[in-house]
Amino acid sequence: MDFGFGAADEELRADARHWLSGHLVGPYARARGLGGPGSEHEGVAERRAWERELGSGGWIGQGWDVADGAYGQRRLSLTGQVVWAEEYAALRAPGRVGHIGENLLAPTLIAHGSREQRDRFLPGIARGEELWCQGYSEPGAGSDLAGIRTSAVRDPADGRHRVTGQKIWTSLAQDADWCFVLARTEAGSRRHHGLSFLLVPMDQPGRIEVRPIRQMSGTAEFNEVFFDGAEAHEVVGGEGNGWTVAMGLLALERGVSTLVQQIGFAAELERVVAAFLTSAQAGDPVLRDRLVTQWAELRTMRWHALRTLGAAAPDPGAPSVAKLLWGGWHRRLGELAVAVRGASATAGPAPWGRGTPYELGLDEAQRLFLFTRADTIYGGSDEIQRNIIAERVLGLPKESR
Repeated sequence: MDFGFGAADEELRADARHWLSGHLVGPYARARGLGGPGSEHEGVAERRAWERELGSGGWIGQGWDVADGAYGQRRLSLTGQVVWAEEYAALRAPGRVGHIGENLLAPTLIAHGSREQRDRFLPGIARGEELWCQGYSEPGAGSDLAGIRTSAVRDPADGRHRVTGQKIWTSLAQDADWCFVLARTEAGSRRHHGLSFLLVPMDQPGRIEVRPIRQMSGTAEFNEVFFDGAEAHEVVGGEGNGWTVAMGLLALERGVSTLVQQIGFAAELERVVAAFLTSAQAGDPVLRDRLVTQWAELRTMRWHALRTLGAAAPDPGAPSVAKLLWGGWHRRLGELAVAVRGASATAGPAPWGRGTPYELGLDEAQRLFLFTRADTIYGGSDEIQRNIIAERVLGLPKESR
């Protein structure tokens, strides 16, 4: 794949830099760098307002497979999307709170939803006004998604489904306006049969309860969500076709967004390298070698993502390979972040078990180390990804259940 940047890309780069510099002022300037992995609690109000600012500039929905401006968004090429992401990262613009709606739900509606559903939900996402969360994993069905037990029964009075069950590890549920929920709509069905992809408004007091899950870093990006007869407003892709829709969405999770994620990884690596060069460990050849390896592996991930996006036909194993690559890489970066600090990385201003959740006194390196311990688990554990590659790509016998 020829992934060079052309004249149009460089014009876009100048436009993006000018727009971002002119709008990252006031409260948005104070929110720069807030809201990264493990820091979703930071500057939520400012970042939600920033989402609307992005929408007003047409910067949300750049990669949607619809006509330019159909929902108020700019339509950018793949290289254009990468240019925007590079400039966004370079200026340390606030962490996005609308990425689940933009990068997961919207493309799914474009591929599987009705015209009415697209016209109802895409404008709100493009304007940065409606935020979404994902209701997939459950206590007994995380990486093995087909084992979900959350159910939904159609109410004959209005034709809408009533959802009952529990979801877990639900990112941003505390701030979301809507949740897309995978639920079992056929009584007695098993595994991937009898599932439906439902759109559920989160503002249903008494029917939806969100409980934050406190992590060892002290923050609470993830939540438990309890549905007690909550009303679902839409079914995407038709009742009983939820598995097909859900798998299509998971493939999107590791598309262009993987490249954007890697830009953030590169910025984190730069900060770890800078800390190393000014630390007492700067002469350590082992740490130096580990940092060089991290840099080389990040480049490998970039070329793998580009090759996947430029392939003539989808590679069924590519999403799993990508998850295996970045999950382990990011966890090792967290380990390096504290290794370059030496013994001082084990101490903090506030003792463990004391203070409110955000008063644990963790610095950036410590938070990165603790948060990245989960990278090889959430979003599909390493073990599950290897099973997918073995069974669906290599044709090995399936694991007995």
